[in-house]
Amino acid sequence: MPILFDRLLKLKEMFNSKFGSIPKFYVRAPGRVNIIGEHIDYCGYSVLPMAVEQDMLIAVEPVKTQTLQLANTNPLYPDFSTSANNIQIDKTKPLWHNYFLCGFKGIQEHFGLSNLTGMNCLVDGNIPPSSGLSSSSALVCCAGLVTLTVLGMNLSKVELAEICAKSERYIGTEGGGMDQSISFLAEEGTAKLIEFSPLRATDVKLPSGAVFVIANSCVEMNKAATSHFNIRVMECRLAAKLLAKYRGLQWDKVLRLEEVQAKLGVSLEEMLGITEDALHPEPYSPEEVCKCLGISLQELQTQILSPKTQDVLVFKPYQRAKHVYSEAARVLRFKKICEEAPDNTVQLLGELMNQSHASCRDLCECSCPELDQLVDICRKSGAQGSRLTGAGWGGCTVSLVPADKLTNFLANVHEAYYQRSDRNVTLEKQSLFATKPGGGALVFLEAQIM
Repeated sequence: MPILFDRLLKLKEMFNSKFGSIPKFYVRAPGRVNIIGEHIDYCGYSVLPMAVEQDMLIAVEPVKTQTLQLANTNPLYPDFSTSANNIQIDKTKPLWHNYFLCGFKGIQEHFGLSNLTGMNCLVDGNIPPSSGLSSSSALVCCAGLVTLTVLGMNLSKVELAEICAKSERYIGTEGGGMDQSISFLAEEGTAKLIEFSPLRATDVKLPSGAVFVIANSCVEMNKAATSHFNIRVMECRLAAKLLAKYRGLQWDKVLRLEEVQAKLGVSLEEMLGITEDALHPEPYSPEEVCKCLGISLQELQTQILSPKTQDVLVFKPYQRAKHVYSEAARVLRFKKICEEAPDNTVQLLGELMNQSHASCRDLCECSCPELDQLVDICRKSGAQGSRLTGAGWGGCTVSLVPADKLTNFLANVHEAYYQRSDRNVTLEKQSLFATKPGGGALVFLEAQIM
């Protein structure tokens, strides 16, 4: 906390310099690392993240005008201002301020409000951007909590998480809700099993003899700037519909793979068998999908595909379903091992993380050469398990490292990945670090930091 309060004091000084006044309050929302459970939250399945210590901070002063004035301590992100009552979010440009506007608009629309007051806001973040540690969702959550506080309204953490998950879609990303949920529901010292429909979080005590280490591949991937992520969401939706049709369910009402399992009342392992029977490994063309479902190409494009996926020529529902059902099973197994805590807990959890990365690489196809190289280096440097974390196609790995091997692990990864390349070693403090479960979003009043 001393480091956080130092940052708050510095943010207060910068706010005063920028706006000529003192903030009335500050809001913090953390980033997260997903330990296991990748690309399955939007399919309805549980995930197992923890909040990291890195976060977004916003200093806030409500004003009597109806203007939102947004500024950022990072000079790479230019100032922005707009009317609080005419929020326009450009899906074609994932600019930093649009993530703030998502959170603001989400709260505004939840309460059906117009004629909102304006505010001056200064944003400061130390989550590496486009790294898979959820800097964008942390900003959305921060903005939602800022807006709620300015309005003097109250919502539960669960309600806030659900609103922010929904409102981040204003920027065009079809996410599942994990990032916003852990940002609000996180508690210091414990990871969380996040379950959906209804949203709830359960403590998962991590093994004491090991630490989780985050390593940034230095390959940036912005979910909203590319179509990779939304294509995976759509392929999983198509897989769900194809499986539902195969088993005689009302497929046109089905959106998520979890719904198929629930309606059939079978296990995850049985769903893997059904996937083998119902789908083929060869890619599907849009025409073949239409033939299987008995619909026209126009119906596929207008009623099922999202705007960002209407031009996709190849779908891989078999691979995506295999990944989702096997990854969902790994999450439950991971939690069970943590609860039972056998002598070889760290080894067993590491094996699950390694299996998860292989599935992300081969079935979900969301890895990249740099991530695969970094995972390999982490394992050779002493990690019991290592995998990509976040959406993939760049960003970070998370590794499970025995505590007594941590110092050597960090030195070996530093030398093998960062020093032997032209990667930006000046960012290495942000690129390679051990982490522990942090707390969730908070509001600080000005009086608390004086």
